[in-house]
Amino acid sequence: MEAARTFTTNDGVRIAYRLMRQGAPRRTLVLIHGLASNLTRWSEFAATTRLAESWDVLRLDLRGHGDSLYRGRVGMQVWCDDLAALLDAAEVPQAVLVGHCLGANLALWFAHRAPERVAGLVLIEPMFRQALAGTLARVAAWRPLCAALVPLLTALAALGLHRRRLAPLDLAELDRAARAAMAAAGGAFPQARYASPLEDLRSLPTGVYLQDLIAVTGPLPELASLPVPVLALLSAGGTFSNPETTAGLIKALPDCRIERIAAQHWIPTEQPLAMRTAIEDWCATRLT
Repeated sequence: MEAARTFTTNDGVRIAYRLMRQGAPRRTLVLIHGLASNLTRWSEFAATTRLAESWDVLRLDLRGHGDSLYRGRVGMQVWCDDLAALLDAAEVPQAVLVGHCLGANLALWFAHRAPERVAGLVLIEPMFRQALAGTLARVAAWRPLCAALVPLLTALAALGLHRRRLAPLDLAELDRAARAAMAAAGGAFPQARYASPLEDLRSLPTGVYLQDLIAVTGPLPELASLPVPVLALLSAGGTFSNPETTAGLIKALPDCRIERIAAQHWIPTEQPLAMRTAIEDWCATRLT
């Protein structure tokens, strides 16, 4: 049974999460969503994975996303601090972190900052600055301007000058619609909805959205210093990054298994079964 929970950080921000746990704490899988996303990114995985039989499964709304509503400063350091506090609140001394896109980058930063709390990493489409392509490559070029706008937007939000309502975003529902569209279009992925800033901004504070972009196009820690076991799931497409460059860079991890999946970028949407099977098999063989 999955329970919806919240905890309050030291600076008074309420972080929403959901925890699937039977009895006493067990090994824990922590699911971290990506850019302009929320914990519903993992609704399908949490409901169908066989890992829930022997693992606890925790998924959270990062500060500023979903039900963890916040309009102030966010970024890798803030999210790492929140994640550490969440693990304490949920009585999780060590976890396997599963992250998609921005969530994969956050997982790498958390493993760098608190390696004793990480038993393994599953990196789904991590974003390396050297590999960025398309829209995110252009965002990286405009990163200083985005950073300059953030203080203004957060200051206006603190004064109450912000949108009063944000649209709810259920990614499980959106994914079902996307797959129906793919079936009708002979497999073509409806990128217009998933890669639209206007759509993203309907459910996310503007300042947080800009900070998501800054974070996902930022640097990553030195990979050779991360000794934890890693499963990397990389798409064969190149919507936001060059897959060959990404594969070459991620080989710097000392203990990394790389699997290619036929997708453009949105592996949890495009190939949920392949993703779930790869994660389950890796956990069963590498983390026993």
